[in-house]
This record gives sequence, structure tokens and C-alpha cells, in this order.
Amino acid sequence: MYKRNFVDYLILWLKGLLMGTANKIPGVSGGMIALVTNFYEELIYSYQKLNIKAFKLFISGRFRKFFEYINFKFQFAVNFGSVSAFFSISLLIDYLMRTRATGGLGLETEVWSYFFGLIIGSIFYVSKKITHWQKSVYFGIIAGAILGLTISFMEPMAPNDNYWFIVLCGIISVSGMTLPGFSGSFILIIIGNYNLLLVDSVNNLFYTILALLDGDFYMLGTQNLIERAARIRMLYMVGFFALGSFIGLISFSKIMGYLLRNFHNIVLGWLIGFIIGSLGAAWPWKTKDLNEVGNLVGYTRYLPEINIMFGVDIICIALGITSILLIYKYERKA
Repeated sequence: MYKRNFVDYLILWLKGLLMGTANKIPGVSGGMIALVTNFYEELIYSYQKLNIKAFKLFISGRFRKFFEYINFKFQFAVNFGSVSAFFSISLLIDYLMRTRATGGLGLETEVWSYFFGLIIGSIFYVSKKITHWQKSVYFGIIAGAILGLTISFMEPMAPNDNYWFIVLCGIISVSGMTLPGFSGSFILIIIGNYNLLLVDSVNNLFYTILALLDGDFYMLGTQNLIERAARIRMLYMVGFFALGSFIGLISFSKIMGYLLRNFHNIVLGWLIGFIIGSLGAAWPWKTKDLNEVGNLVGYTRYLPEINIMFGVDIICIALGITSILLIYKYERKA
């Protein structure tokens, strides 16, 4: 851990912003963004420090040692950036992807094409981190790709708002931060709770915070008692989802930290496979499958027509690949 200045932490915040945006987009992995922007391993090792030793330092009042031990400044910059994304850049992405009829720009396919290019570029980027190619690495790539593609084409489950299941959703969805190539938000679509936890709950939390800032501590921004009860229940869901995410984050980070230290190249092979598999989820040419109340429950993929708009999509894919190549070129010079 080297000493960082304000600009370094600002850059980490921006990287966290990108990671948070990726976490919200079904098919794109925040962990992949962390990997290609070169802070993934520090992120994993920092999360590992949230352990018994850290707890003892905290309760004994040794706060300076506690903050140093858990790499607090790094974690704060990245995680604050990730949370900020839900109320900033991800809203811009939503605006770009919404149809003109719903107040957006109708650039959904173009945005997906750019992220598709990012994923392709990331495959090249991660492959350059493998120092020794062997059979176990190739096996990991193939097995990871098969597993990722299988998940990409699974049929979505029905929504489930039981609290125990919400905790499980948190545990599973955080894989997008710790396992590059696994999209936590796409997995939430598969298990049926994407709209509940990443759309409705986030919006509910946002409006509740606004109400609290306005001094409304009882009705929470609504004049209807039934709506207030629903809002409180949604807040409970956010809490249980956060609990599951914390459990998953600690568990996955410990597993990944151990594997990275002892089987670095093999792990990278599996991660390349997962990233390849995520191409199925991030396929740009698809239509949304909505239920009777208009919530997203999956996608129907199709082959594009060869026309001018297809050419635009290809340009967007090329821009995505170029973005990763520029990062790679910058790191080689640094």
C-alpha cells in the first residue's frame, strides 16, 4: 500500500463510480471494471481485512490503527464512488437507454454495444496478466465460459420478497464485485428480484432520504399510511440486502484472496472464462421481456440486420475495445 495524495483518491473515486455503474447494468461486472482499472487485487485484500482483528481494534478504541489496518481511505474512496454511481452516472446511462417515448434518447443498443466492446477488450487485458500458460489455465477459461454462458441463458425465476431470500440475493449479487465476469445485477434478474432491489428499493431509499432531510421523520414523504408501511417494508429489504451483501463480500473476498495468492494464473484463467461467458448477457441486440406491470424479467436476443445502424453498433463496440487498449497502453508506459 503506497502513500496516496488527493488526486490519487479522486481517481479511485472515479474508478469506484465506474464500478458502481457496471454493477447496476445487467450483464456487466463491476469486478471486471476493477480488474481492468488495476485496483481489483487491492480491493479484494482490503475487504479481507474486515475481520476479527479489525473488530478488536475498533472496540478497543484504537481507531487510527483500525483505519490503517482496513485500508480505510482506499475503501472509502472506492465504495463511496460505487454508491455515488446509483445517483449520478447510472442515471445518465438510464437516460441514454430509455426509449424516446419514455423521455430518453433511445440509444440502448449503442450503449450495450459499447459495453460489449469493453468486455471483449477486457478478455485481452486480463490475458496479459497471466504469466504462465498451462493446461489448468486453459481448462479454467473453457469451464468458466461454459458456466458464464449457462447463467446468461437461464430462465428468470419469479420475484420473492421473503427476508431470508433478500439476504441470499445480497450474498449472490455481490459476486459482481468480487468475481469479474459475473454480473450481480444480471443474476438478480435470473433470481427474479432485479426490479425489487435495484430499482424500486433504490428509488424508495432515495425519496426516503429526501423526506428525512426535509424533516419528515414520520410519514417519510407520503401522506398515505398504506404507502408509508410499504416504504418502511422496502427499507427493511434494503437493510437485509445490505446485510447479505456484506456477508457475501467478506466471504468471497477471503476465498478470492486465498486463491489469488496461491493459484494466481489459474484464477485469472477462470475469470477470463467468466468474462467470455458474460458476452451472452451483454449481447447488444435484444429486446426487454417485461411482465404485466412493466418490470424487467429478462431479454430476448436476436441477430442484427446488416444496415447503417449495425455499422453504428460496430463503431460503439470498437470504441469499447479501444477504451481498454488505451488503459493497457497507459499502464505499459507507467
